[in-house]
Amino acid sequence: MTNKTTQLKRRHRRIRAKIYGTIQKPRLCVFRSNKSIYAQLIDDESGNVLCYARGSKNIKEAKKIGESIAKKAAERKIDKIVFDRGGYKYHGRIKALAEGAREAGLKF
Repeated sequence: MTNKTTQLKRRHRRIRAKIYGTIQKPRLCVFRSNKSIYAQLIDDESGNVLCYARGSKNIKEAKKIGESIAKKAAERKIDKIVFDRGGYKYHGRIKALAEGAREAGLKF
């Protein structure tokens, strides 16, 4: 493994040790690849994915994904979440997704 990958996995483990999603306050998990960005709301008690959204790689699209996941959460009457940035730095696409979700009504 490369040094970057090792650091990413360390950050992810450190974050996941502190946060936990419930049905009332699910975890918004973010995965970023080179081509896409994925977001999903997870209930860690039952291990179920409540809803998800996916989009392409630019920052504008990431913001739309945040808004989309917030709308899907509102349909399920969810307004509070726990944000899991997945070990990624809170910067760029991750930050845009979070801001889009906040603007659309999610609280975290």
